[in-house]
Amino acid sequence: MRRMLTRTLATLSLVVASTAVGLVVTAGAAQADGCYTWGRQLSQGMSGEDVRQLQIRVAGYPGSGAVLGIDGAFGPATRSAVIRFQQAYGLAADGIAGPNTFNRLYALQDDDCTPVNFSYAELNNCNSTWAGGNVSAATARANALVSMWKLQAMRHALGDLQIRVTSGFRSQACNAAVGGATSSRHLYGDAVDLGASPHSLCTLAQAARNHGFAGILGPGYPDHNDHTHVDGRPSRFWSAPNCGVGGRTMRDPLDDN
Repeated sequence: MRRMLTRTLATLSLVVASTAVGLVVTAGAAQADGCYTWGRQLSQGMSGEDVRQLQIRVAGYPGSGAVLGIDGAFGPATRSAVIRFQQAYGLAADGIAGPNTFNRLYALQDDDCTPVNFSYAELNNCNSTWAGGNVSAATARANALVSMWKLQAMRHALGDLQIRVTSGFRSQACNAAVGGATSSRHLYGDAVDLGASPHSLCTLAQAARNHGFAGILGPGYPDHNDHTHVDGRPSRFWSAPNCGVGGRTMRDPLDDN
């Protein structure tokens, strides 16, 4: 169940000393709470699983029209994404992931590494196992995690107001039941349908351009006047003509319906 209040994710060690005028309290280093802890500062040229974990969490900050690769290699694109993340949260924007950047990430994640404002359950109302799609259950779940962090970045950019999810992962059976295309990105776990309120569908489609989504379908695209669809398909296809996004009205072969 999603928390109504932001919980404290940092673990603090307190050293309390008596003084003539009162108490002095010193805070120790913050650690992740039940999720992932970075053990070193990360900068361009480095690689490893810790870089990949960082990339997942800054995947929503690639720049307009771009998509950040989740490959474990800290290149120029990752540095730029880190800078945008730092700027978004008022941190020193040097492109180096150190304690201040990690502490902010710790504060944004739950114990299962999902961002605090989104959950696996929210992105999967089909089944509890993530099985039966066009990829393995583990891959579908991992794809959904990246999409959630992109949505978290988009949510922050839109004033930290709710983004309403109406559909996420589908197994082949669930997809067939709603009349989805056999190539729907929902079968891969990286697709999310968004409903209006508090944001308009066009606001969502327009914002998605800046937060790492290769696929954007919305008002003006066939069968998408009642929701905005975002996904992580291999190449860009944007079409929400009524919102000034893309402009193509012909159906895409990777249509989510």
